[in-house]
Amino acid sequence: MDHETVELAGKQAHGYVIPLGPVNLVLVVTDKGMVGCGAFDVMALNSFGYPAARVRPSEGSSISNIEDLLEGIVKEANPAAEKRGVKIGMSGREALSLI
Repeated sequence: MDHETVELAGKQAHGYVIPLGPVNLVLVVTDKGMVGCGAFDVMALNSFGYPAARVRPSEGSSISNIEDLLEGIVKEANPAAEKRGVKIGMSGREALSLI
């Protein structure tokens, strides 16, 4: 597993890349919520009131690293994330700045 600090507007977050065979599980966690690759069930996290969104790649076929996630496009946001202003179509970085 790789970990890196992600600089956001006014705060830091923690990025993780977990190799799972031929793919990577990629997520960035803030003090309030998270944005992850398509492997995450963000609606399940909503049952805990945890703001979460998942992104699709802006280029290519998958999210493989933190930069892909930050540049990715939000394709799903749970109600807890939507309450914080996260919207489908924004970048992963924009979503993270709100959660």
